[in-house]
Amino acid sequence: MLGALFTCAGQRVDIVAAFGRAGARTLAVDVNPLAPALYHANAHAFVPRIDDPAYVAALRELVRVHDIALIVPLTDLDHGVLSRAKDELGALVLLPAPAIVDALADKWAAHQLFVERGIGSPDTWLPEAVTADVAYPVLVKARHGFGSRGIYRCKDARELEFFLDYTDHDSMVQACCRGEEFSIDVFCDLESRCLNAVPRTMIESKGGESIKGMTIQDDELIEVGRHVSETLGLVGPANIQCFREPDGSHLVTDINPRFGGGFPLPTAAGSRYPELALALAAGERPEPRLGDFRAGLVMTRFFSELVLSAGPDGTLEPFAEELPEPIAEP
Repeated sequence: MLGALFTCAGQRVDIVAAFGRAGARTLAVDVNPLAPALYHANAHAFVPRIDDPAYVAALRELVRVHDIALIVPLTDLDHGVLSRAKDELGALVLLPAPAIVDALADKWAAHQLFVERGIGSPDTWLPEAVTADVAYPVLVKARHGFGSRGIYRCKDARELEFFLDYTDHDSMVQACCRGEEFSIDVFCDLESRCLNAVPRTMIESKGGESIKGMTIQDDELIEVGRHVSETLGLVGPANIQCFREPDGSHLVTDINPRFGGGFPLPTAAGSRYPELALALAAGERPEPRLGDFRAGLVMTRFFSELVLSAGPDGTLEPFAEELPEPIAEP
């Protein structure tokens, strides 16, 4: 069984559990002992904050002790650190090059990258460059925001001026897309070949995360996913958010180089992304399977919970919960 380590595990029980079902020996790490995904892995550990100089060394030691072959970052928080430490950690890290990670973390830099690489992107300006004849509505967007934080819709110049003054984020201004929004969950190998791309509708989102959606067999969106991921040199999982405009063009608004919030849906549709990740960690070279998934599956999400009780030495342990049995270390 290959060992897979999940950083910033947080609430991503869905991802940790899916890798376990795919045959991985799972190790979840976080700084917060109340992160529920910790207790859904075969083993868990606590690590320093990502801005602590000891963070990388702590991960490297866990890789050694637990015989880890694969590192899967579950949030954007440590992408910059891990993309630069790939050669130090002793395991495959599913992230693209640092320059791509940095650009995708900054929405203004991402827009510039998309334009430079010939990828459709909505008209976007820095605040001081917005002209008087700009077409409204527009969006004020935090350049480093996530989860729909720091986004404000402005219907006229007065509102634009207000929200630019109101926000405490370093922001940009972007034209509103007028078409339908989609998400495309892609997975690329170490050569940035797109192995699959699963489009889904955005029926409902909350806090920037999809809670209702449906997989669709749309050849144009599949090709958008392939073209964008291979053009940018993505590695591992990514979630591409785009709009299909009334003229049929596709405009990319955001790319997260990690498993998306809607991960359970492409997984249920047969994406086999955990299996592909483990295959890469084992040195295999899977062939692309573009369009090989089940369309028409609908996801609707709900809250769940994990009850913990005091364990020995002040630790917390799941109470009356069916969770994976710890696996003895080799």
